[in-house]
Amino acid sequence: MPVALYALAAGAFGIGVTEFVIMGLLLEVSADLGVSISAAGLLISGYALGVVVGAPLLTTLTARWPRKMVLMGLMAIFTLGNLACALAPDYGWLMAARVLTSFAHATFFGVGSVVATDLVPANKKASAIAIMFTGLTVANILGVPFGTWLGQLAGWRSTFLAVTGVGLAALAIIALLVPKDHGTPSTTRLADDLKVLRRPALLLGLATTVLSWVGVFAAFTYIAPMLTRITGFSDAAVSPILLVFGGGLVVGNLLGGRLADRWLVPTVYGSLVLLSLVLMGLSPALDGKVTAVAAVGLLGAVGFATVAPLQMWVLQKAKGAGQSLASSFNIAAFNLGNAIGAALGGWVIDGGPGLWAVPLVAGLVPLGAILTAYLSERRAAPDVEADCAVGNA
Repeated sequence: MPVALYALAAGAFGIGVTEFVIMGLLLEVSADLGVSISAAGLLISGYALGVVVGAPLLTTLTARWPRKMVLMGLMAIFTLGNLACALAPDYGWLMAARVLTSFAHATFFGVGSVVATDLVPANKKASAIAIMFTGLTVANILGVPFGTWLGQLAGWRSTFLAVTGVGLAALAIIALLVPKDHGTPSTTRLADDLKVLRRPALLLGLATTVLSWVGVFAAFTYIAPMLTRITGFSDAAVSPILLVFGGGLVVGNLLGGRLADRWLVPTVYGSLVLLSLVLMGLSPALDGKVTAVAAVGLLGAVGFATVAPLQMWVLQKAKGAGQSLASSFNIAAFNLGNAIGAALGGWVIDGGPGLWAVPLVAGLVPLGAILTAYLSERRAAPDVEADCAVGNA
């Protein structure tokens, strides 16, 4: 694989640390800024919503730029945003800095996916996307635990200063390794780019992504209380078990990419079916410590096995004008699924049957994703025919 893919992975690593490390530093942020823990938790929601807003905004504004320039500009925003987080004098400043940083997220992964597929032959495109996303999985295994430890040892601001350094390093690596002759977009009108969002097949594809990750995050958001209150693990055991989850992310990500290169549509369907089964099996697995750990690892593997196939699938449905925009929207769809999933899990706990039922309810959601995937495939051919007719008119 081209070395430029690992430059994209370096950027993905930094973004992944920034997104998730705040979860381990809520107590420190709360105490230092004098806000409640729930208010500190809104820093996670603010980031997720910023990803959704930033996807169309920055992708549209940079649509005519060479893609290497876009990636470097996004890493510059990311770096400055983390520096602003580290220097934040109060909660409002920190929230604004988090939102600014999040703007780079969807467009980086969206444009990066297009660049990654341009760097490799047709039979390696999904694997190239998976390699880029490996940076995100490694962030969960190494970056987030280290960032949490550093923040608890030297203050939460030190974590954001460290991530600022990661951003500078990623910016330099992208400048050095991503070739200029790849990814300069064709000159198309913005109106033509936006037409891609009118394709029913693409919109159903985006809905598939949202629903798949509603299920994943409905369960994962509450994995710690499930392990301690249902399985009986100590609080100290949760972090090592999450390393098992992280290992599953890496394996599932790479495996999903390889399978999608050979059988894209069957991999999309198969990963969603497995995701539903694993989520539903998590509830009974929590009754035993060995089965609980195994189920957590499987959840990581099957959950992230959907990422490269779904991203490649959406890219295929957006061939031509608007591909970068559609790709960025799909990254936003993953994050929208995260936000909805966390809310769904909370509703099941507070207003529904309780903590034990969260994985069972979460397991039903990918079934809806299978339906939207099927409908998307049914609509794909008419969309292509309609585009051809417009082009010939």
